[in-house]
Parts: sequence; structure tokens; C-alpha cells
Amino acid sequence: MRKLLGSIRTQEVLHIALGCDHHGLKVKKVIMRLLQELNYTYHDFGCYSADPVDYPDIAREVGKEVASGNFGQGVLICSTGIGMCMAANKIKGIRAALCHDTFTAQRARQHNDANILCLGAECMDIDLVLKIVEIYLSSNFEGGRHIPRLDKIKALEASP
Repeated sequence: MRKLLGSIRTQEVLHIALGCDHHGLKVKKVIMRLLQELNYTYHDFGCYSADPVDYPDIAREVGKEVASGNFGQGVLICSTGIGMCMAANKIKGIRAALCHDTFTAQRARQHNDANILCLGAECMDIDLVLKIVEIYLSSNFEGGRHIPRLDKIKALEASP
């Protein structure tokens, strides 16, 4: 398919929860091939055709599965990634990040311990999408000075 960037994987095998709306279907299928190539396991939570669907429904399913710990990470795709990101971040325990380049994908994991990557299918070419996914999944949370900041984010979930 393509030359891989040489991912550094943690000891633990990540199980990925995937989801998209009708705008993200083609991109999701390419990401599925990449995940197979990288030996990640995944489950596809939809959608499965070009028929219109409501992205919050897909974001809810993926978000609930990631927040419950059934999956180590999630990937959500819609036309811009914005709607999926907004919907996923409504779920307690989710830190969804909308990424449009490899730098933000890496930092989302390293500094923010993001657990769902959101992508815009109509915002970038497929080669960039694949690089973003690979960088995101191969990056790890750095901890340290970032932990108190994440604690503050968690405290916001309990706020009215």
C-alpha cells in the first residue's frame, strides 16, 4: 500500500474503535487497510454505506466504547472532523482531538493524552490522513507536567 513511517509501538496492543458518517466512508476504508498493515485490531462502528447518517450517533457509540476501556483509542471521520469532535467530547472520559497535520496528531497524544482522533475527509489528501493516523497511534502520553492539566480537564466534566 505504502511505505510505513516506522512506527514505534508500545508493548500493549491497541484496539481501535472506528466510526464515520457518509462523508468519511472512503477515508475510513483506507484507514482500515492501514490498521491491518500495522497489525492493529479494530472494530467498525459504522457507517457502512453512502446513505446519510447523523454523525453524533456514530460519535456516541465510539466514544462510549473508548471511555469504557473496551478500546484503547478511537478514530472518527466526517467531512471536516469538527462535528465528530464536538459530539465525542460530550462523553465523559473522552478527549477527542481534531488533527489536520502530523504535529497536532503527535501533540494530541503526547501532551493531551487524546483518546479519539478526529479527521476531516474533505480537508486533506489521503496520504496526509494516513501519516496523521500513524503518527497519532505511535505517539504516547508524556505524563509529567501534563498530568495536572488533564486533571483540570477532568474537573470540567463535573462542572455545570
